[in-house]
Parts: sequence; structure tokens; C-alpha cells
Amino acid sequence: MNLLLVIVVMLVPLAAGYWIYGSLLRKLFHLDDRCPTPAHTFRDGLDFQPTNRVYLLGQHLSAIAAAGPIVGPILAGMWFGWGPAIVWIILGGVFIGGVHDMSALVASIRHQGKSIAEVVKAHMPKRAFILFLIFLWLSLMYIITAFADITVNTFVDPVNGPAVASSSMMYLGLALIMGIAVQWGKLNLKLATAIFTPLILLCIYAGRFVPITMTPLFGMDARQTWCLLLLLYCFIASVIPVWLLLQPRGYLGGFFLTGTVVVSFVGIVIGSLFSNLRVEYPFFVDWHSPSGLPLFPLLFITVACGACSGFHSLVASGTTSRQLDRETDSVLVGYGGMLLESVVAIIALATVMIFGTAQIGALKDPNMIYGTGIATFLNFLGINKAFALNFALLAFATFVYDTLDVATRLGRYIFEELGSVRNRFTPYLASFITLLMPAVFLAQRMVDADGNVIPAWKVFWTVFGASNQLLAGFVLFIVSLWLFRRKMKYLHTLGGSIFMLGTAFAALVLLIKPAAINILAGRFSISPVDITVLILLALSIFIMIEGAIIFVRKR
Repeated sequence: MNLLLVIVVMLVPLAAGYWIYGSLLRKLFHLDDRCPTPAHTFRDGLDFQPTNRVYLLGQHLSAIAAAGPIVGPILAGMWFGWGPAIVWIILGGVFIGGVHDMSALVASIRHQGKSIAEVVKAHMPKRAFILFLIFLWLSLMYIITAFADITVNTFVDPVNGPAVASSSMMYLGLALIMGIAVQWGKLNLKLATAIFTPLILLCIYAGRFVPITMTPLFGMDARQTWCLLLLLYCFIASVIPVWLLLQPRGYLGGFFLTGTVVVSFVGIVIGSLFSNLRVEYPFFVDWHSPSGLPLFPLLFITVACGACSGFHSLVASGTTSRQLDRETDSVLVGYGGMLLESVVAIIALATVMIFGTAQIGALKDPNMIYGTGIATFLNFLGINKAFALNFALLAFATFVYDTLDVATRLGRYIFEELGSVRNRFTPYLASFITLLMPAVFLAQRMVDADGNVIPAWKVFWTVFGASNQLLAGFVLFIVSLWLFRRKMKYLHTLGGSIFMLGTAFAALVLLIKPAAINILAGRFSISPVDITVLILLALSIFIMIEGAIIFVRKR
């Protein structure tokens, strides 16, 4: 089967969903450009600033589309086949994920640009608000754990890891220099873009000549040393000014993400038309994952960011809503941004589709599958495959940086909110405590049921996916409650909320089932992962009961 034909068939429903369902959502949310957005009402040139919708779309997309829409689709494609994965990416993106992102954005601008947590605070009791913050904080820690471990696995790969690690460090240094040049040197942003964007390619090229081979420190092996350094990066990135690293790194990362998708698609076109690039991987593989968990609900929490992600609501309501120029721009930025992330997921899934089962088994990890697949696409453009592989692996690591430093900073904000204390020391303390649990998890030696050592991200990915989808369900429920109180139609958000809450809750029950069986049998052996799953279950049950009570009373 020709790969390009399959990709085009996948993209058509996403485009149709944007034009048809996006237009319907515009009416359901009663968007009106005559109403000033918070970007105009509270304009301060710092946080609140009206921004061109196309430019804002790029910024928003780079913030939400990190490694999630890459790892999730690849894992689901490996386990169940690319067919089930693509069905969920399309249907989930059009009818749930896009609605979730757009509704979080609209709810925020209708609440003076406040975060989704503040929207929860406005519509639920204080105890539910506090529990929601705890839930958010725990979810962010799982994100940090999973993505830090994936990045470290890339760096310690004996073949390509040292070069990618070197390019990655140079890329971060490049972002720092750009931040200083723009902020202190008053360098024009367009000129800075023209200078620093091509330098990313130089970093990729130079990485092969100055590879970094990690020397173990303090009795730790190379992997543990990289974990420590990566968490140290997260700590520093979360407490320094956003203009110094987060903004320039995210800005350059947005170009990198867009460029990777565009050149990959061009490579797919050329490879399909002139080299008969075909789909080799099975449409359907199995009803169960290698760990024995069933397709439902595992598929729907594995393909998290590619179809629906609660993390997006934090970005949409935390920064994007304060830059929205007009209410109707939320269709392009919120709904369209999610569908573009689904395109990223499709490209990631294509890196599975072009290989046979034996090749996928040999590559094993999502980072190597993605890197090798993208390198294959770029090779059709005449790009050296070794350079293309470094390019793809650095792109993967770059997308993870987007997640790591933003998640750590958000975790700091939430912890400070929970403590209700802010002074010059609390950012450092809050960041340290937020990173403490990921450090403990990453230091552990994870094994499967047979005693085989497995990467930490494989253990935490399902927990991360379940908590992420629970968050999406909670956000959709809160938006439904807000719409209900405003006497507006709410079934388009409530339906997605029920599905996401039910799916994620079922996944958590399956994850805790082995520990429950052991306890009932008198074997009191429970892991840190089991404890966190129990905490998530308890928090989700309480929040759902609180929300249902409010909904019934108001009705």
C-alpha cells in the first residue's frame, strides 16, 4: 500500500473537521469579535498582549506539541497496529481533543484570561479546587519522569547518543545566546530568527565531531548521571527569567517542529512517488499490549497528546488566552492547533508504518523508531542518512525539552499556589520539591514481572496517559458546568468529558489490579507507582463526585 495515499486519506477528515465542526463550535460558544479579549482589556505588554493569530498559532503549537504526539502514536502503532491508532487520532482530535483545547481557551478568555485552575476555583468548592491542584501537580511529575527518562535513553545510546547529546547542549546554549541578544542587545526578532534558526543545523552537524560521552559521577552510572543533569536543567530552567531560556528555546523549537514535519512530508511525497515507499507494518496486530492490557482502554491513554491531552488546557489557559486578539481566533489557535498536533502524530505513526515487524522489534524504543523513520524520509531528499538521523534525534530531544521545562515551571506555580506563600525563596523550594519525586523514580531500577530491567518511561507512560486524560475529562466537565450555568449548549463538551473520564478511570483500575490481588492474597507488596495510582483514583473519585453534586443541584 502506497504510504502517501494512506497519509492523504488520514489528513482529509482532519481538514474537513476543521472547516465543518470548527464552524459549528464557533456558533456553540457564541464567539463575538465585538467583545474585547483579555489581551486588550488588560494589555500590559508583558503577559497580556494582542498577537497575530498565525504567529500565536505557531507559539501555541510549539508549546503543546512536544514528544507526546510522537511517543504515544508509535507505542500504540507497535502494540495494536497503525489502524486502531489512526482511527483514535482522527476521531479523538476532531470531536474531543480539539473541543477540549478550544473550550479551555474560550473559558479562560471569558474569565479574564485566568488559568483553568482559576476557572475550577470559580465553579467548585475550595476543597475540590485544592484537590484539583494536587492532581495537576502529581500529573506534572509523571510527565517529567517519563520524558526525562526517554531523553536520557537517547543520550546513552552507544551509537548515536554522544553526538545527539552534544548537539542538544549546543542547542540550549544557542537559545541562551538568542535570549540575551533579544532582551539585552535589543536584536530585532526577525533578524534573530534569520541568524539563529540556521545555526540549529550547525549544532546538528557539529555534534558528530565533538560527541559527549558521559563520565559517571559520585558512583552513579552514565544513565543516572544524565538523569541528574537533566533534572538540574529542569530546576534552572524553572527559576530563571522566561526570556532567558524558555521563550527563545520554545521559539526555536517551534521552527524546528514545523520544519521537521514539513520536510518529512516532502520526503514521504518524493519517496512514495519515485521510490514506491510503502506501508509495511500490519494494520492490526493484537487486542492486547505486550504487558497484557487490553486495547480498551489502553489505546486511548497511550495516544494521549495526538488525540486529546489535558496538558493542553494548562497552555491554552495559562499563556495563549492572554494573547488572543479576537474571540474567533480561538477556532484557528485552539481547535486548529490540536488538529495540527494530530498531523504531527500521523507523521510519527508513519515512521512505524514503513518498517516491518522485525525491524520495529530491533529498533525497540520510540525515539529510535522516530529517528530512523524521519531519517528515511529525509534521505529521499538527498540528505545524508547519518546527518538526518542526528537531525531527527535532536528534534525528538528538543520536543522533550519543551515539555520538561514548561512542566517543571507549571509544577512550581501550582506548589506555590498550594502553599499560599510567595517570596524570593519559594520558587527554588517549589521547584526542588516538584523534581524530588521524579528523581526518586528515575534512580530506581525498574523491572517487569519476569525480573527484566525496563526503562522508567515504560512504567510511567500509562500512568502519565491516564492522568493526562483524566485532566482532559475534568476540564471538559468544568467547561460543561460553566456553559450550563450560562444557559448555553454543553453536550459537545459533556459527552467528551464522560468518555475521557470513564476511559482513564478504567485504565487506572486495570493498573492497580495486580497490586490489589497481591494485597488480598496477603502479599503486601506495593510499588511507588501503585501508591500514586491509588492517590490518582482517590482524587478523581472525589472530584467527580463533587462535580456531579454541583451539576445536579444547579440543574
